[in-house]
Amino acid sequence: MSQIITQPTDQDIPSGEELIRVEAVERTYPLGHERVTALKGIDLSVRAGQLVGLMGRSGSGKTTLLNIIGGLDKPTGGRVIVKGQDISVLSDSELTTLRRMAIGYVFQSFALIPVLSAVENVELAMHIAGIGRGERHRRAVELLQLVGLGKRMSHRPFELSGGEQQRVAIARALSNRPSVILADEPTGELDSTNGLQIMTLFRFIVTQDPTVAVVIATHDPTITQIAHVTYEISDGVMNRLPTRAN
Repeated sequence: MSQIITQPTDQDIPSGEELIRVEAVERTYPLGHERVTALKGIDLSVRAGQLVGLMGRSGSGKTTLLNIIGGLDKPTGGRVIVKGQDISVLSDSELTTLRRMAIGYVFQSFALIPVLSAVENVELAMHIAGIGRGERHRRAVELLQLVGLGKRMSHRPFELSGGEQQRVAIARALSNRPSVILADEPTGELDSTNGLQIMTLFRFIVTQDPTVAVVIATHDPTITQIAHVTYEISDGVMNRLPTRAN
């Protein structure tokens, strides 16, 4: 699974099907008698095969944007289109179905079930989705091999390192074959070596399956070397960082 990662030029950036479109998104919150603006007119397009980074300090708005893309929060203005659907017009049940089948989530805390093995943790989301026992086990084994844990799949979370637990969480996020993976500070609880490995794994995933896109919100500057495109968010304003020159 090891590979040499180089920051792409504009010509190298994958240009598959548009999976996410964010149009003029704003988000404000009430604070006493005032309103605080977390996002200010954000525009973003994410296509299949792309790894997109959202970089910024805590409170910059990157997690808010990620939550709006995933339908976990609603914008005050603008709209988000995921796989051709304007998610602002979806009912709660339709949003739940979209999140379950089209979007995979990876969080800073690994959120694994302690009493389940690695393979059982990966199977769980598929069990909830109604996938049969044989198929979900085959898929879970395949995904754990993809993330480099083929020999650790019977171990429970407490028997795994932090980096290994995050790999299980990534395999779980991929289990229902989502089109989009949203990762919020996925290296926040890892040391620099494991953090780099996890970032590189995300790049490997979109290389292996160019129908998938990954969006990572992070304060880790390593993202600029791993992502196809990186945006910096500061005080709710987003700007694209330059790619490597030819």
